[in-house]
Amino acid sequence: MVRIFLTTSRPDAHPRSGRVNSLWGVLLAACGVIVLLVALMRQGPNEPGPGKKKLIVHCAAGLRVPVEEIATAYEQRYGVTIELQFAGSNTLLNQLQVNKFAEGDLYLAADDFYTDKAVAEGLAAETIPIAHQRPVIAIRKGTDNSIRTITDLLQPGIAVAVGNPDQAAIGKTVRKQLEKVELEGTNLWQQLEKRVTADGVFKPTVNEIANDVKIGAVDAAIVWDSTVAMPKYKEDLIAVPVPELDVDPNLVSIAVLNSATDPTAALKFARFLTARDQGLKTFKKYGTRPVEGDVWDEHPQVSFYCGAVNRRAVEQIIEDFQTREGVTVSTEYNGCGILTTQMKAIDNQSTQLGFPDVYMACDRYYLENVKDWFQDDIDISDVELVLAVPKGSTAVTALRDLVQPGIRVAIGQPEQCTIGALTRRMLENEGIYQELMTKQRTDGEVVVEKISSALLVPDVIAGHVDAALVYITDVLPNADDIDVVRIKTNQNLAVQPFSIARTSDHKYLARRLFRRMAESADAFESAGFHFRLGANPVTGAEGSSL
Repeated sequence: MVRIFLTTSRPDAHPRSGRVNSLWGVLLAACGVIVLLVALMRQGPNEPGPGKKKLIVHCAAGLRVPVEEIATAYEQRYGVTIELQFAGSNTLLNQLQVNKFAEGDLYLAADDFYTDKAVAEGLAAETIPIAHQRPVIAIRKGTDNSIRTITDLLQPGIAVAVGNPDQAAIGKTVRKQLEKVELEGTNLWQQLEKRVTADGVFKPTVNEIANDVKIGAVDAAIVWDSTVAMPKYKEDLIAVPVPELDVDPNLVSIAVLNSATDPTAALKFARFLTARDQGLKTFKKYGTRPVEGDVWDEHPQVSFYCGAVNRRAVEQIIEDFQTREGVTVSTEYNGCGILTTQMKAIDNQSTQLGFPDVYMACDRYYLENVKDWFQDDIDISDVELVLAVPKGSTAVTALRDLVQPGIRVAIGQPEQCTIGALTRRMLENEGIYQELMTKQRTDGEVVVEKISSALLVPDVIAGHVDAALVYITDVLPNADDIDVVRIKTNQNLAVQPFSIARTSDHKYLARRLFRRMAESADAFESAGFHFRLGANPVTGAEGSSL
């Protein structure tokens, strides 16, 4: 207990304001020190200090060295405490499965099988790829042995260490691959399992089996190629690649757990760890083969060109995505003719400054015009073109009625917006486009061309036209004022593809935005779209992918 005694002058003494003010200053300073000392005493030794945050990362033990180095760099730069908990990938997942409410913000596994499983079971949300690695046989340098093939491990007297397939990603991968290879009536995994049981050892992490080779406890082990490249082992171990294990490399990845108390902070660290100019440089230094990765930015800004028809479906999705990720998505909604013209103008200046990271067209028609600048695309949705007429009107009941005398019509401008291009194509197919345009020029009839689909419905509501060719999504919010006339043709469908620019520095962030849309069928369908993505949103209707 701290006691503070104050003395004052006699009641009859003349007040001396300077001295009193100084005394109060000392008193307040002392109180401030006491409050700070109490706060520090209450703060545990592992708790972050005032203004700091703590993130708990469950991490595959084999990736300890690069992850510790990256975490230290992040702590020093941003004052965030990173608490790392290491074990085998499967052991960590089992712990998360058993206690879904356990503390944890991120889960980093040596195989994306585990992070994908965590998402499928509702334990995690976003996943971000990090690097690739393959299994190899590890032997000690300077040993005079003939271990050069997988079958050499089966010889009597050879002690082999293998990761436990129920605990470590390396064990699961080895078992999966060797079960595919038959030798003398049984698969290689069964034979290796007997050999390990007889003279070797199964262990829960790749580091433990690598260490057994290093100290001579076993003759060989199957580890990741990146494990042999770690500073702790590269002076003592040799990697022996074998064809039975030379398959598609495992993908190291990190997932944001649903137990994260601050998902935005967790995603920020995940972006740092997976950035090509930050964490991925460290992973590469320690032997893994990193993915391309995004460029690091504490607060990334993504440019999104979005056809106007999509706005009602995607606007809230984008807002929620920005909040969760802690990023800015600068979205420009406009007619696709205008958007693609802007893209061409940017490219013609021989600079990528200002070029969009993401483009979601109103229809494939306009994506085809700029497709060389974008990666593979996926069709997210489609929307129907209909005739919009004033409530109760019967003047227009079919496309042919648009060319009748006295009928005022609003359509999209074909050079500036997708609905205009689709309208022209549809009317040409029906043989009435030229007739409609001639009607405008020679008869003085009203045929209004608008630069955006969003401008068509207001003309019908205001009574300026008798009919407009519009997207059904623009009609639904105005159902009290407008009737819909369905069009009997196979040309009245607009398909909305999502694509990422080849030049974007934030491709993985853009892919997460796509996945958020892929999980938002209700948002599209309630806006009047037909949602095209099924249970597996990675590939689209035509087999294309991001």
